[in-house]
Amino acid sequence: MAIKFVLNETSYFGDNARENLAEEINKRNFKKVFLVSDKSLVEAGVTAKVEKVLDDANIKYDLYDEIKPNPTIENVTDGVKACKKSKADVIVAVGGGSSIDTAKGISIVMTNPDRADIKSLNGASNTVNRGMPLIALPTTAGTAAEVTINYVITDEERKIKMVCVDPNDIPIVAIVDSELMASMPKSLAAATGMDALTHAIEGYITKAHNEMSDMFHLKAIQLIFANLAKAVNDKDKKAINVMGMAQYIAGMGFSNVGLGIVHSMAHQLGAVYDTPHGIANAMLLPTVLEFNGEVCYERYVDILQALGYPAEKYTKEEVIKTLVERVRDLAEEVGITQTISDYGAKLEDVEMLSQKAMEDPCKPGNPRDVDIDDFIMLYKKAM
Repeated sequence: MAIKFVLNETSYFGDNARENLAEEINKRNFKKVFLVSDKSLVEAGVTAKVEKVLDDANIKYDLYDEIKPNPTIENVTDGVKACKKSKADVIVAVGGGSSIDTAKGISIVMTNPDRADIKSLNGASNTVNRGMPLIALPTTAGTAAEVTINYVITDEERKIKMVCVDPNDIPIVAIVDSELMASMPKSLAAATGMDALTHAIEGYITKAHNEMSDMFHLKAIQLIFANLAKAVNDKDKKAINVMGMAQYIAGMGFSNVGLGIVHSMAHQLGAVYDTPHGIANAMLLPTVLEFNGEVCYERYVDILQALGYPAEKYTKEEVIKTLVERVRDLAEEVGITQTISDYGAKLEDVEMLSQKAMEDPCKPGNPRDVDIDDFIMLYKKAM
């Protein structure tokens, strides 16, 4: 069976990479930008760095910044209305997964108006038309939304996170500017970095993994373990640069092979309690790694060897224990020590969360089959 890989047309990396934005817009003959960001980035002056590039090149734009940290159906539908009113011909998204995911939703509905309800985009989509052209400038080193075919939108009414998978949404250009990422507060840098690590590890052990995705994921794991703490705790410029590349590399992999139940469980915490996605992943990853180790500890050996451990000499139990401890230690090193109870998870909600997790699109990719009783056990253990 053929292996399919979908990637960006063009990507830029490094300090001031955003300076390439105007050239990309002009050479593609776009006339007006619909700029998507969020209020916190606007207020912090981060979005202004991109606006300056547009202003200096005399490129017209309208700003849309009505986006929640866990973006909602309403954020997308309001964005579509604003985009139509703007009469723009290209979307530029500046932000983390929230801004870029919202922009992806807007992009798809602009060219597929039959999907204006947003709910019908959930899961593996069969949209007909390529989305409105989208250029993404991430400000966090974690989601890799600038290179993936996925976006996540919260259905507040049903309290679920919709994982939309659609090759028609991938940005035409990704601009990974480490200077934009350097403005992240420590807590956000830690959360998004652990999100990237979760992508890399889950992508490496998912059922659909292949030689090409393995290459991306192992390299991302190495880079994240070597650089995340320095990027978060020391604001080390080189480490921030490397983290930008590492999360992008992980995105190239998992976008094409899927994830697992860390994400199935984390999505429910975000939908029900508004838990930040990266924090949810960081809290759940060690627990799920221990569970999955029963069937994929040989893949754990590969990971540990990539990190410099002589894991081929370890017993199965030692392999699982070492990887779980390394992940937990890294999370603690960057300041993530909470449990899901600290973010509002209640024992009486566990069955409800587990039922939702059973329906999550990431579940089938998990290397170990899982039923609702397993989810209940894992949520309780994560408390």
